[in-house]
Amino acid sequence: MDLPVIDPAPRTFGAATPESAFRACEALARSHYENFSVGTRLIPKGVRRHLYAVYAFCRGVDDLGDEASGDRMALLDEWERQLRLCYEGMPSHVYFAALRETIREFDIPAEPFLKLIEANRRDQTVKRHPDYAELLDYCDHSANPVGRIALYVFGHREPELHALSDYTCTALQLTNFWQDAARDYAMGRIYIPQSDMADYGVSEETIAQGNATPEFRRLMRFEVERTKDLFRRGYALAHRVVKPVRIDLALFTAGGLSILRAIEKQDYDTLSRRPALSKFGKARLLGTAWLRSRVGLSPLPQRMFN
Repeated sequence: MDLPVIDPAPRTFGAATPESAFRACEALARSHYENFSVGTRLIPKGVRRHLYAVYAFCRGVDDLGDEASGDRMALLDEWERQLRLCYEGMPSHVYFAALRETIREFDIPAEPFLKLIEANRRDQTVKRHPDYAELLDYCDHSANPVGRIALYVFGHREPELHALSDYTCTALQLTNFWQDAARDYAMGRIYIPQSDMADYGVSEETIAQGNATPEFRRLMRFEVERTKDLFRRGYALAHRVVKPVRIDLALFTAGGLSILRAIEKQDYDTLSRRPALSKFGKARLLGTAWLRSRVGLSPLPQRMFN
């Protein structure tokens, strides 16, 4: 299935069965495995198909907010309309036909889905974030809902576990912002808080020119260190969730920490070269997490958080 940008128009769900709708979501996820955790493939198939449905929703809303041509606000409105039909009708889009089943089986509230749509609406008009508090509020819409939805699928409704998940999801989102500083600027956006840039003497011109000045490197070091702290705080969740999700959570955390380490190795220059994790690196993280879990250890060694 070739869907570089999700089409929000009805995809002839019609008389198709829920099973065919889940298969469509799986095909989308398999065609974009670079964004779909390899660890998720270790989760039992009966649960995994619901994660495919959630992935299709999330992938769709991100595509519409970042890449769709035409009136993105109108396209996001249609995405929301299809979502609301999951709760009070029958959606016509095939991905939502699967999501409707997931929402009903696990009694997932609409709020986290609506927050994800709202985050992408903000991206159409908000291109700068004045301070860290506002950036965290954006992460509360753009990232944290994903973790909360996944916890619902795994039967976790405890508020304290959702709060721990928020730390990890926010840390992952921030890591992506530091990693993609140059790429985001090319799209007209700067996610680095404006107050932090001012404190470290970094101008927008520095980012525009791709010039990793000493000031920019010091700024990135500051952002990396406080993002590590969020990963540390959130990882307590790995000891409290059901076993199938522990490795997945460990992999997300390990992947984020590995990107932060890559930023450090580049001397905090994320403007001239985008730090990334290789396929071999991802496979090694999976192997380590799996083996440690098999022998009863925490999936991630403590040294990863240093």
